[in-house]
Amino acid sequence: RYVSVKGLAEREVTADVAFWPLRYVATDDQLARAQGSIESSRQTVLAFLDTHGIPPEAVEVSFLEVQDKLANAWGNNNPTGGRYVINQTLMVNTENVDAVRAASQDVGSLVKQGVVLGGTYGGPTYLFRGLNDLKPGMIGEATASAREAAEKFAHDSGARLGGIRTANQGVFQILPRDRAPGVSEENQLHKVVRVVSTVEYTLE
Repeated sequence: RYVSVKGLAEREVTADVAFWPLRYVATDDQLARAQGSIESSRQTVLAFLDTHGIPPEAVEVSFLEVQDKLANAWGNNNPTGGRYVINQTLMVNTENVDAVRAASQDVGSLVKQGVVLGGTYGGPTYLFRGLNDLKPGMIGEATASAREAAEKFAHDSGARLGGIRTANQGVFQILPRDRAPGVSEENQLHKVVRVVSTVEYTLE
């Protein structure tokens, strides 16, 4: 005879790195003016980030696109809204997750300074990279939890718990600490690492 039990282990963790794409747009009928506007926006964004404790070394240009509406007008020789559209994205990559969080809450000040944010603004992505350091301890906790459940079952059934027959450590999951519809783990600074181990014990 044997019994199959599950053991749970959870740890609350905080993200240790943040990625934040900031995309902004400039349009004009003159390419040189559009280029000047996009450079002005870049400097404004860099100054904004630096004010929040994110230095230029943590920022790089990850995307630059120049579109000529006239070249893609397909017969429309009078494009509206400016002939040239320049999209540029600055990518923030830093371990100062608190600075990114604070800056992301103040992003409206960029709009007040004339920066036109483009695309769908999804906010920063927060990642936790210390999973491997947690695994040994959490597997031990989950196994101990499983054994406790098995011992209770054996006691309640009048049997004696034997050795481990099979064991499956389970899959580690990183979940949002605060569960809410439409909110993913990557958007939350605080997370929960979870593992459920399955262990089979013989009964004597």
